Order: sequence, then C-alpha cells, then structure tokens
Amino acid sequence: MFSLTRTVLTVAVVLTSTNAASVVSQTKCNSQSYTYDNLAGYGFVPGDAYDQYHDTAGGIGSSIAFDRSSWQKTDAGYTGILWTLPDRGWNTEGTLNFNPRVHKFNVSLIPQPNATTTSPSGTNIQFEYLESILFSGPDGAPTTGLDGNASGHLSYPGFPDLPIATYTGDGFGREGPGGQRIPIDSEGLVLGSDGSFWVSDEYGPYVYHFDSTGRMIEAIRPPDAIIPMRNGVESFSADSPPIYAPNITVSPSDPDTGRENNHGFEGLTASPDGKYLYVMLQAALVQEGGLKGRYERNLRLLQYDISSNAAVYLAEYVVPLPLYYDGSKNTTAAQSEIHFLSPTQFLVLARDSGAGRGQDSSQSLYRHADIFDISSATNIKGPTYDCANCSIASASDGTLKKSITPATVCSFLDFNNNEQLNRFGVHNGGQQDGGLLNEKWESLALVPVDGVDGADRQWFLWSVSDDDFITQNGYMDFGTYEYADSSGYNLDNQVLVFQITLPAGATPL
Repeated sequence: MFSLTRTVLTVAVVLTSTNAASVVSQTKCNSQSYTYDNLAGYGFVPGDAYDQYHDTAGGIGSSIAFDRSSWQKTDAGYTGILWTLPDRGWNTEGTLNFNPRVHKFNVSLIPQPNATTTSPSGTNIQFEYLESILFSGPDGAPTTGLDGNASGHLSYPGFPDLPIATYTGDGFGREGPGGQRIPIDSEGLVLGSDGSFWVSDEYGPYVYHFDSTGRMIEAIRPPDAIIPMRNGVESFSADSPPIYAPNITVSPSDPDTGRENNHGFEGLTASPDGKYLYVMLQAALVQEGGLKGRYERNLRLLQYDISSNAAVYLAEYVVPLPLYYDGSKNTTAAQSEIHFLSPTQFLVLARDSGAGRGQDSSQSLYRHADIFDISSATNIKGPTYDCANCSIASASDGTLKKSITPATVCSFLDFNNNEQLNRFGVHNGGQQDGGLLNEKWESLALVPVDGVDGADRQWFLWSVSDDDFITQNGYMDFGTYEYADSSGYNLDNQVLVFQITLPAGATPL
C-alpha cells in the first residue's frame, strides 16, 4: 500500500457513520451513559518515514493532541492539526542519545460509510508532515533519551533538581566529547493555549513545560513518595543502559521505593479551559505493590492548577486499574493514557503487554478505553501519603488501605473486537502480518463529529500505537546513525478511530 521509503508520512483511515443498529457496546459510570457506536477507521504511518531532522519518525503514538481550534468539517470530510509525541527513540537494544521532540501534522479524512467485513474500506486519510520541534533544557542544551544516572542531579535557577544522564563519546557509541543532559522518556502531551507543550515523563517521573520553541520553562517534581529511591538517595535510573555499554548495571535493579522502572507518568490530560492538569502513573509505586503485575493496580492521579506562572499541587486520588485473566492468574492492565471528560470522569487506556505485531503472542487479552470517576474518591494529598516511603497500599500484595476510597472504574471500549477490526482488514490474534495490531497503544484524543463543539454528543476517539521505532531502515542522530532492529520486523505506527457517544455532562472541549 505504501511504496514510499523514508519520505512522506501518510496514513490511511476510514470513517463510518453510525446508527442504533451499529452500537457495539454501552456502559454507565456513576449514572453517565457511554456508547461505543462502531470502529470508524484504521490506518498507519510507515515505520521508516522520517522527519525534518532525518531521524526515523517512530513511536509517534506515545501521546497525541489535536489543536482543537483547527478541527473542522469540510465538504469532503474533516481536517485538523495533530501533534504527536515520540518517546525516547529506538531503544529495543539499549537507549541512545536521541533528542526528544514533538511532531506536527495536518490531517485530513474523508468518511466512507460502507466498510464491511466482506468489503473492507480503502484508505481515505492522510497525514501531511509539517514540522518537528526539539526539546531542550532551561539552558538550551538538548535533552536526551538516554537513561538517567543512578545518582546525582542537574540544577538550574528556579527549577527543582532535575534528573541527569551522563554519556561518553557522542552517546551513540561513537567518538565525541561526552556530556550530561536531562533524560526524558516522553509519554504524555498537553497543548498550551500559548503554543507551549506540557510533557509527562517516565524517567523522573516529572512533568515538563516547554515553550513553543521547545525550551524548558518549568518542571513539576511530584511528591517524595513518587521519587525513585535506591540505597537512601534519589535514583532516577530505569536500569536501561545505553546501547554502547549494555553491561552497565544499577544496584538494586528496581528502586527501593517510588516509581517502578519504566512505569512513571504515562498519562497526562488537562481541563478544556487549560486551568487544571492531571497526571497519572502507569502502575503502582514500588512500596504499593508495583513490582508484581498482579498487585500493581492501585496507582496515583495528581491534579495541578496551571493557570498561574507556577503549577500548584491541588489534589491526589487513587485509581484502581482493571484486572484481566492471563491464562493462569488475574493481573493488572497497566495504563498508557488518560483523557479528560468532565471534572470527575476520565478515559483511561488500559492494556496488557507482550502481545501483538512482532511479539511472541499475537493475541492481546485486554486493550480498553475505560472510564474512571473520582467524584467519591478520597483526596489523599498531604503528608500522610506523600512523604518518602509513604504508602497507600501494601507492598506485598497491593491491598489498598481501608481509610482510602478509590475512584470507580467502568469497563467501556474494547480495542480488540475482531468483528469491528475485520471491517478494515485488521485483526487481533492470528497471523503475524501487517494487519495484526501492534502491542503498544498509548494515546487518546477526542474531536467532534459535527466539526464544531460536539453538541450532538458524537465524537471521534483517535488512538495511535507506539511502534518502538522498529524498522529495518532506521536512522537516529540527525540521519547519521543507521540501524536495523534485530527483531527483523518493520512495524508501522497504526491508527484506530472509534465513533462514540458521550453523556450530556461530558465536556472534553
């Protein structure tokens, strides 16, 4: 379908109309009704496409955000500006000195309402690549996808202590002067009304605020309970050594307390007025059951007021992630993204791992856009639970303390419904072919079907997968570092678009 190699970023997605007969599922969450009307489309960005810096444009589904003012319905279909966030670069064989960034696309789509399982639709959406913005620190130095040091930090006036990554050579295993940079594993994206970017990170975990040029202007350090600690000191390493020094180790491998390795601030969203920012861990903290998949379900959601010059910590809630049966036991579906629906309800993308295109198993058991409600949840903000080594749950089995009322979680939209997927020639489970869904779905974005404000309560829910930069034709370091992933696979950045009906009280725009 795509013959272009390392050229134009193009996506194919098909949209369908909905009616009562096409409803896939419905749910109620605290008396609010939600409907999954149908799968509205599928598409992909070729895995070997590249950006203006001649780096592989992979991992773009780590987070996405529409410029809401740009979204409009046209005579032919829809058009709008979509920003996409890759994570730390190609890292399946070790981390690299990749400069984190954000990509901007103009997307256009034309509805085609007649897609069926016997006559799957063709392509009718394109991503026109516009630009990429590189992220830099407060001093203008590039940030990096390399793992952080086991100890130490960087200091800048007006900022909290920031994680530090030290590298030798050029950070890619070649000659160079070495250096130190702020390590960022970008996972969540919120657009500021002034053209700035809020980005949540797994390494810290921190939330960073970058201006429209990509320069860091603010950093949010979370409560001490979330900061990873080893041997009595803060330790931001995720035990992810660089590709040029795979034998570097950190002891212990997992932190003693704080965020688990690679389970930092995965979800980020904001209220439509831009006043409140919400950030959520991917799974429970180490001291709250985080080291065992079956026990890591009780995680923390933090709320900040970002309406002034400095973010103000307002509230904190516990969200219990869904459980699914993996064939031998119940285990946690870790979350990959959240999205604001109302002041008390949010979407959460919860999923399994290790299943999909390029994985040992082709069949995912749990990929959902579920709903959680915090209206009755305990606000746990304060010294009782936010101090270093403080805990909301048992470290041994993740049992939540009885004094805490968690959010309510409601099952909603199943990504893996093959009756819907097959209408677009894709599938969950079965053959390892190009139509098999990728493992990592990590982004959510809502835009109105009416092209204006969603007054009819009809919305398109977009999700883009993270392909981990897996390609046999890859480039890093501004096109000078060539690589071919040892898996032998070429993974595309796949896109799913769902049509859903939100309750009257939902205000995602």
